[in-house]
Amino acid sequence: MTSNAIQMSPSAGALIQIQGLTKRYGSFEAVNNLNLRVDYGHIFALLGPNGAGKTTTIRMLMGILAPTSGSARISGLDCFHDRVEVKRRVGYLPDEPVFYDYLRGSEVINFAGEMHGLKRAEIQGRAQPLIHRLELRDALEEFAVNYSRGMKKKLALICAMIHDPELLILDEPTNGLDPFATRVLHEIMSEKAAAGKTIFFSTHLLDQAEKLSSQIAILARGQLAAHGTLAELRAQLANNSTLEEIFFSVAGETEKTAGA
Repeated sequence: MTSNAIQMSPSAGALIQIQGLTKRYGSFEAVNNLNLRVDYGHIFALLGPNGAGKTTTIRMLMGILAPTSGSARISGLDCFHDRVEVKRRVGYLPDEPVFYDYLRGSEVINFAGEMHGLKRAEIQGRAQPLIHRLELRDALEEFAVNYSRGMKKKLALICAMIHDPELLILDEPTNGLDPFATRVLHEIMSEKAAAGKTIFFSTHLLDQAEKLSSQIAILARGQLAAHGTLAELRAQLANNSTLEEIFFSVAGETEKTAGA
């Protein structure tokens, strides 16, 4: 780990608290001793090269993967042992959404809402504005398995937000989206944060993170290479670097150290 990494202390007030989180596959460490804290009301960007551990971290937050050691908590709940309750409270958008073969888009939305205990009228009331903004209305009666990647992302995003969760966890949310849908997603993320919600998202698009995020963490080889606001990251390098320059500086340093 580089000297730029910041170790976060435990706090009962944090929405997300990650301590010593590690995931090993044999001798390979996908995530190594990760410590992070995310407070309420932030847009938090998780950055890193391919294979840095971003998706593995998110899957541990969602209870899909059990950590080898360490812990991840959301609202004080253990993300693996309390994963059912965590999923009730979180809206999750995977990088590659998968839907049942026999459900149409409208049925997928209804199913997601009903899983969260919503009545059909409430589901429709919440979904319709999103369907309109994401321009998905004409595809609702098609089978979701036949959607394009971008359409699947839109549908999964509606499902992730249908229960109005306090936390959205989005894995590469703009992958597959056209520029118009990307702009709408950015607007939604900003609106949610302004309403006091928290968004935790991974991306490889540095300009998105620089534009949207109030907090940024950079992973490299499964380790935390840097964390803070853009101003704090600039202060660590003692210059007025762009996020792209910061990213290549700290991630590149970790790559060199690991390869030494």
